[in-house]
Amino acid sequence: MVNWEAEVRGLEPFQLPNEDDRSASLLTFSTWGEGERITAGFTTRHAGNAALHVGDDPEKVIRHRSAIASALNWKFEAFTCAEQIHGNDVHVVTAEDVGRGRDNRENAIPDTDALVTAESDVLLAMFFADCVPLYFHDPVTGALGLAHAGWKGTVAEIAVRTVEKMTEAFGSDPANVRAAIGPAIGSCCYEVDESVLRHIRPLLASLGLPEGATEANPIVQPNAIGERAQLDLKHLNRQLMIKAGIMPSRIEISSWCTSCRADLFFSHRKEKGNTGRMMSWLGKKSR
Repeated sequence: MVNWEAEVRGLEPFQLPNEDDRSASLLTFSTWGEGERITAGFTTRHAGNAALHVGDDPEKVIRHRSAIASALNWKFEAFTCAEQIHGNDVHVVTAEDVGRGRDNRENAIPDTDALVTAESDVLLAMFFADCVPLYFHDPVTGALGLAHAGWKGTVAEIAVRTVEKMTEAFGSDPANVRAAIGPAIGSCCYEVDESVLRHIRPLLASLGLPEGATEANPIVQPNAIGERAQLDLKHLNRQLMIKAGIMPSRIEISSWCTSCRADLFFSHRKEKGNTGRMMSWLGKKSR
């Protein structure tokens, strides 16, 4: 039996600049950056809405994005964005793609929920309000990947598709890849009904996991409200990363729940759809 807690135990990888700073704009993921040129992290609601698709004033959103770039000491021109659709398409970002979608939706990379690249000086960006941000880094080839996993993308195995594309495009060996799972809604707050569970059960079976909650599988926690259950998308995506060939010891997972901490994050569920979006980012500088 898998000792789940032993595998995932560890310090929170997405850190506030100051533990007591409730107004911080950025959570930094520093594990990959030490001694390297990589930057990775996740914004909070205090950075402002970073998405152009939720009805906010586009000029205000662009100001928010520009301020994030400035805080990261990156040029705004490096921002590279996709039009996310809760699917599993993965796009290889080339030098010609750099900057797409940074200031308008029309030239964003279309119908894409994961971006991979081996280019330097490109800042991959995706947008969230409860869905799961997935980060990938191959230290051997230098390839990077960033993905958006709602329940639909999770069922479509976006995590696996991202690693497969890194292997296909850059020759990555999944055993070398490091991964991280960022802040997202936790099982504490993510209640789903049969319309979702009927898609989750076959995925659990394909992963060799039991349908219900056990010591080895806390992914689905049935509750007392009819056919409903609490769903842990973070740990389900972790299992998909392992399926893709990533070593369990190379996967870090955030404990932040975006719904529990609506003071710090936008939460689509907590705020009943009337909310902004945080931004995940990942990039490496050439110097």
